Amino acid sequence: MPLPTDTDRDRLIIPALGPFYETIAQPLAFVALRVAVGLMLAIEGWPKITAPLAQVGFVEGIGFHPGWLWSPVLAGLQFFGGILIAVGLFTRAAALANGVMLAITWWFHVTHPYGDAFLTAAGIDALKAGGDLFTPVAAARLADGGKAFLETVQEKAELASLFWTGSTLLFAAFGGGWLAVDRRLPKVF
Repeated sequence: MPLPTDTDRDRLIIPALGPFYETIAQPLAFVALRVAVGLMLAIEGWPKITAPLAQVGFVEGIGFHPGWLWSPVLAGLQFFGGILIAVGLFTRAAALANGVMLAITWWFHVTHPYGDAFLTAAGIDALKAGGDLFTPVAAARLADGGKAFLETVQEKAELASLFWTGSTLLFAAFGGGWLAVDRRLPKVF
């Protein structure tokens, strides 16, 4: 069975590009995605590393007990796992663990939506009364109580979680690829 990265030169409009795709474009794109995914996980994980117990209530709220254990574990998984993915070391294991965590994040966003509005009816009245509490842009975004804004935020949270889950699971399946430290190891996951 051919790999998704195999290039069928007979199907290419310009068959001479086949070697370029196989030896340069595909490996570099794979590395760029791996580094981007890993660094973004590390960047998102950094605040959690600096306050490892800050997520105790959240993780217990979604069923991970004890929170004092899971909060730092998940912080380390995201931060250090992101670095491992970025450099391509133990890529499959780090990516699989992060993929499971991110799938749970996606599930959380789907099952715990942000809600219908930021503002109550009294808040909308205060917004309409004007004053210098809101910028014109904020007033426009919150005119419906924040419903449209929250729908956008909800959609982005779900789609981002789905994208990150899929990206990490791609590396869990295929490994670190070109320019990964894993390639120098005698055995890999």
